[in-house]
Amino acid sequence: MIDETTSSLPSLLTEMITHKQKTMIKILHLSDIHMGSGFSHGRVNPETGLNTRLEDFANTLSKCMDRAISEPVDLVIFGGDAFPDSTPPPFVKEAFASQFSRLVDAQIPTVLLVGNHDQHSQGQGGASLGIYRTLGIPKFIVGDRLETHLIQTRNGAVQVVTLPWLTRSTLMTRSETESLSVSDVNQLLTEKLTIAMEGEIRRLDPNIPTVLLAHLMADKASLGAERFLAVGKGFNIPVAMLKRPCFDYVALGHVHKHQNLNASNDPPVIYPGSIERVDFSEEKEDKGFVLVNLARGKAEWEFCALPVRVFLTIKVKVSESETPQADLVKAIGKKEIQDAVVRLIYQLRSEQLDLIDNAELHALLGEAHSYTIQPELISQLARPRLPELNANNSIEPLDALKTYLASREDLKDLTDSMLDAARDLLGIEEEVLVEF
Repeated sequence: MIDETTSSLPSLLTEMITHKQKTMIKILHLSDIHMGSGFSHGRVNPETGLNTRLEDFANTLSKCMDRAISEPVDLVIFGGDAFPDSTPPPFVKEAFASQFSRLVDAQIPTVLLVGNHDQHSQGQGGASLGIYRTLGIPKFIVGDRLETHLIQTRNGAVQVVTLPWLTRSTLMTRSETESLSVSDVNQLLTEKLTIAMEGEIRRLDPNIPTVLLAHLMADKASLGAERFLAVGKGFNIPVAMLKRPCFDYVALGHVHKHQNLNASNDPPVIYPGSIERVDFSEEKEDKGFVLVNLARGKAEWEFCALPVRVFLTIKVKVSESETPQADLVKAIGKKEIQDAVVRLIYQLRSEQLDLIDNAELHALLGEAHSYTIQPELISQLARPRLPELNANNSIEPLDALKTYLASREDLKDLTDSMLDAARDLLGIEEEVLVEF
């Protein structure tokens, strides 16, 4: 269905239908804010009482709003996943709302799409963003169903088709999925979505610029942290379904890694990615938003990187080192750790534990924003195999054990007892030398 509640100028709308829009509409596209994530990577700010990572997320979102207002853009579209779950605490909701309220004050129309993390109980019971519809804020739209919204901006009209996160129950009944395999269910879901999408497409005005705003997993997308953060069972949607000539720009959410799934840009199919690093799986990813200049049949876009907090992994293998502590100190000294979220991972043998000075490591990492130290014990069985024990060599089990134990100085005192136990298991009597 077409939502025309955001259009209060019928005469202007008629003019738009008669004459193709010539003015470019400027749009800011962001997604996957996850306000309230990653508290374990921060600490309590004694001045505010808030976790510093919540403050990071709020400050980064503030930079997005700063850009939207300073441009100014004509429209802001959010691709879903405002919070880590559908029931964020009040102070997290306040941090989110205080930034988007700035768009209301600046009279910039805004569309908030419902993502999988925003849905309560996988779609049953509403969504955390539903309150914004209840408030009845003019030109502040919540996209929680497949629907077309006709929005009047300062530079003309734009159509936004909202496609929130879909689950099986959204499009199908339980009886329809009984006795079907997962692949068959996904195929049927895709067919039903295709039909529903066609219904919206037929209602579109071909003379007005159109954006598809969708929270989904596209079949050609490169995954990031969302593979671990997913809530509920979704399904992959073919990119071919999104690359339609009726859409001038396809704005996606859900995948945390920025990418364009249509190199020919006809239309661009863009994941802006998340605006902050949620965890170490996003350590090497740039974070930001996308600015779009939109007209019917044309979309120019650019990715705008945000200055977000650095995540840094220092990984060191000291299991073969005679000076493991010195190696760790040297590895830390080579990295810029100030104000970063750091994890030190080092691999060592159990007999090296007493050689590690943990107090010194904590002192060296103290200038980081936060840090974790993760020692990993290397199993002796993980050592390279001895040539004598190559699978191609024919050797009796007891002889193989003798060869292995001969290479293990640390097991010298246990050699005899281990050989005796092996003989008992194998039913071999120990050879006894008898003198005549």
